[in-house]
Amino acid sequence: MRYEELTIEGRNAVLEAFRAGKTIDRLYVQKGCQDGPVNSILREARKHDTIISFMARERLDQMSETGKHQGVIAQAAAYEYAEVEDILKRAEEKGEPPFIFLLDNVEDPHNLGAIIRTANLAGAHGVIIPKRRAAGLTAAVAKASAGAINYTPVAKVTNLGSTMEELKKRGLWFVCADMAGTVMYDLDLKGAIGLVIGNEGEGVGRLVREKCDYVASIPMKGDIDSLNASVAAGVLAYEIVRQRMG
Repeated sequence: MRYEELTIEGRNAVLEAFRAGKTIDRLYVQKGCQDGPVNSILREARKHDTIISFMARERLDQMSETGKHQGVIAQAAAYEYAEVEDILKRAEEKGEPPFIFLLDNVEDPHNLGAIIRTANLAGAHGVIIPKRRAAGLTAAVAKASAGAINYTPVAKVTNLGSTMEELKKRGLWFVCADMAGTVMYDLDLKGAIGLVIGNEGEGVGRLVREKCDYVASIPMKGDIDSLNASVAAGVLAYEIVRQRMG
């Protein structure tokens, strides 16, 4: 379901958005602002496990589009998030072993959109992102996905590592991209699989990498040593596609 992407300002407007069930990706609150109405908003945010950032009034003034933020600004998602179960059900309905992208700290909306596009074209059943240090489903992400966001479910989870552990119990195994890994052509990438992609600067975080069954490297012959995150996702995804078709 598509939502209108909104920056919501003002105490009543933000509180109404939470109570109406609108998906709020992040809440910004003025430091030291802890009166009754703001505390009500904070309770709603915590109930929905929304990320809360406290900042100086000057920073909120810079962010504000109306100048009437009253100490609170909320960023609402442009698209509704799926549940992990929705992604697994999608694979089951197609009679296919699950193929899921998991993104660790991919914060650039253009990369996220491009990866959702690749996931759709590669036949993946969905994408999983963490709540923290990740781009949300904004209009910029939708544009970069070239419409794929309308067809490929994206789930947002509190802890990527815990989600991987749960998915392992459901028969999935995981491969992540890292230069120090085994050349991807030498790995068996068939079956129920989760492809884990990290950001360009740090790659996949240590705790997430330790939960991966395989670490795959992409052969590179050039003078630089890294690929854009969305390009790396595409290269690995299509090696998985090739093997699944075999």
